Amino acid sequence: MTGLTKRSFSLAGHRTSVALEPAFWEALARIATAREQTLSALVAATDAERRDGQPLASALRVLALREFMRQSDRR
Repeated sequence: MTGLTKRSFSLAGHRTSVALEPAFWEALARIATAREQTLSALVAATDAERRDGQPLASALRVLALREFMRQSDRR
């Protein structure tokens, strides 16, 4: 898992770890700040909304990508 940073969260009453590239963690932290929520709250909301079988790491990367695309469309 070279290049990945692992972070742990408590989601739906259980602990889980997510490994993402540092750039994704930075993007997610900025998204959380813009939404006036913690990174943990953003991860929990994403966890609650993801499709069955979709890995949490994948759902978080897609969230970051969609936010980037939304910001790009504004320009």
